[in-house]
Amino acid sequence: MATTKQVRAAKRNVQKAQAGAQEKRSIAKMPAETRGALGRQGAAVAKRKRTGGSSPKTRQELYDEAKRRDLPGRSKMGRDELARALRHG
Repeated sequence: MATTKQVRAAKRNVQKAQAGAQEKRSIAKMPAETRGALGRQGAAVAKRKRTGGSSPKTRQELYDEAKRRDLPGRSKMGRDELARALRHG
């Protein structure tokens, strides 16, 4: 489970990547720290997909399931929050 600090760092890295894409900067031109963090995040998602079987693991998959169940506040929730809410809901 990700800590609040890790979630903030992940969001910051995604924002940096989006800003770089808008400026038409490639990932290769990003700071090494940002490239490394993006790679680790991608590897973590790939690992969850490989080991997760048929259960939804990505935030988008969890969000889609929450939408089907009409879970309130789903758009503001992160991946871990959605997973917890869906297990109890």
